[in-house]
Amino acid sequence: MFKSVISGVGHYVPENIVTNDDLSKLMTTNDEWITERTGIKERRHRKNRVDSEETTSFYGLKASEIALKNAKLTAKDIDYIVFATLSPDYYFPGSGVLLQEMLGCDTIGALDVRNQCSGFVYAMSVADAFIKSGLYQNVLVVGAEIHSFGLDFSDAGRGVSVIFGDGAGAVVLSASQDENAKGILSVNMHSEGKYAEELAVKFPGTKLGWSDNLLKNPDSLTAEDIYPVMNGNFVFKHAVTRFPETILEALEKAGKSIEDLDLLIPHQANIRIAQYVQQLLKLPDEKVFVNIQKYGNTTAASIPIALSEAIQEGRMKRGDLVCMSAFGSGFTWGSVLFEY
Repeated sequence: MFKSVISGVGHYVPENIVTNDDLSKLMTTNDEWITERTGIKERRHRKNRVDSEETTSFYGLKASEIALKNAKLTAKDIDYIVFATLSPDYYFPGSGVLLQEMLGCDTIGALDVRNQCSGFVYAMSVADAFIKSGLYQNVLVVGAEIHSFGLDFSDAGRGVSVIFGDGAGAVVLSASQDENAKGILSVNMHSEGKYAEELAVKFPGTKLGWSDNLLKNPDSLTAEDIYPVMNGNFVFKHAVTRFPETILEALEKAGKSIEDLDLLIPHQANIRIAQYVQQLLKLPDEKVFVNIQKYGNTTAASIPIALSEAIQEGRMKRGDLVCMSAFGSGFTWGSVLFEY
């Protein structure tokens, strides 16, 4: 039986820091309002919102290069790519194939995962299954986003646009047959599609009609069709229910308890969600990693960025029992429990 072991981790964020005060110059908001509701103090945006060079796949490349270096591998060692994003370079093809070319990999498979905030844990579950089946030895799992190009920086969009940031994280998942090797112990994934429109971007999509609306009657498209819409209170109520469920499910499947957990790395959606879940599970501060104050919500990138920073800061060491957990649009949610 093969085990899926994390052999390398890396992350990349753009240099351009956008503070809450910076956003207050674009819309009616302020630092106190944003901090109180989200815990966010700043986020990273690419400098030019229409930059054709600084793309989502480029961010994935930068994070992947670091992950490969830490794994002591090259692009030629990678057998498969799983790329999670809601902000791809193109409507199609996906960013995975673009990353394959940028890295200089062989003509390996490249799969895109469109599960938004849960994208990275879903991508890890796919990679884990491939490795445990014996099909691949080294799978590159990437979560990357550029939100800043598609946000409504006006009063109408401030409830959403203050939350999101840009960045990327990457993990190399490798196969091991060593009985003593640490690795992924359990995964679980869930969805509840009846709440799809509570957190969504509706355009482009077949439900609205793409070509007809865009070419023949562009005025028929509203801001709510083009920009993200979110029923914040509704999402919050479901998130604080599903997070504990999926975390405890992951522990139970592996025969572990909440007391065994060394570190929880939740999707960085909102500081209030993380705090609520932490209190419910009775976890001390040192067992929960939060960096939303620096980067905002980077959707599929948030967990791998946090994972990379946790390692850099010494919050996570080899042998630790770690749970990565996410909830987001779809609704989708899930967890990956592993020994690092």
